[in-house]
Amino acid sequence: MSTNPDVVVLREGTEGLSMESYAETLRDRLPDHTVALARTPAEERELVSQARVVTGITIEETLLESADRLELFACTFAGTDHVPMDALADHGVTVTNAGGIHAPGIAEQSIANMLVFARNLHEGWRRKQNSEWRHFQPREFTDSTVTVVGLGSIGQEIVTRLDGFGVETIGIRYTPSKGGPTDEVLGFEEEDVHEAFARSDYVVLACPLNDLTRHLVDEDALATLPPNAVVVNAARGGIIDTDALVAALQFNGIRGAALDVTDPEPLPNDHELWDLENCLITPHTGGHTPKHWDRLADIVAHNVAVLEDGGELENAVYVPESN
Repeated sequence: MSTNPDVVVLREGTEGLSMESYAETLRDRLPDHTVALARTPAEERELVSQARVVTGITIEETLLESADRLELFACTFAGTDHVPMDALADHGVTVTNAGGIHAPGIAEQSIANMLVFARNLHEGWRRKQNSEWRHFQPREFTDSTVTVVGLGSIGQEIVTRLDGFGVETIGIRYTPSKGGPTDEVLGFEEEDVHEAFARSDYVVLACPLNDLTRHLVDEDALATLPPNAVVVNAARGGIIDTDALVAALQFNGIRGAALDVTDPEPLPNDHELWDLENCLITPHTGGHTPKHWDRLADIVAHNVAVLEDGGELENAVYVPESN
């Protein structure tokens, strides 16, 4: 076990990926630094007390009490609502996240889900399961209107991949005056959202879950969508009112939905959504990528250099005023 390590990797893994692999990747990026993997609670207590940088899903508040050297906590998730932010702030620790590293995979899966509905591939899979050679009529994705709700890293990756498909795009963001990569940019005001939804063949949710976006897609929003519309949720389950979605899918209020996230999550095995042929469900796998540690290690290595030489932190969530 290293003494006075520069970077400590905590033991709890994420998405089935090995934290040993993460530590090795960081060692490749930081050959002049000591990177230690804390494999047990005892090792975490000892190593964190010596570390300048700690990275993991979260960090226990009790570990901060003796972490006199700690300057940076690098969360391995994009979201930090589970991280003890107040305690880290009290100790003057900078916090960064993994925002953006999942964006390519989520964007690819969102595009794939739209193409599945455009070409009715799910109907083809159903007929194959029944050994049924009987034609069905696909649609075309070309000339569709796609609304992307949220133009952060994920939303921008989706829009980039839509280029070349011959579709019109509408972006919804908090500050529409900033513009964006879509053909049109609107805000999160209810009137704007409904205006976009009324013209949409596909709506892709790529925004954070907060007080503004919780149940953004409710009964009224679903009623505003054309009956041929498809909702793709690549964000958080709570952005959709699940009961309203079930009703819209059951009674042809919309054509379909593709959900990588649900509310509740995990989705109970007796939930009505499982039985709906016009609802595609994946178990929150959209962001999984074999490049997870490579992309995250690049961010952490950059920020270690910033701590030493100055510059702008990447993916900063909280920076103490003194920094």
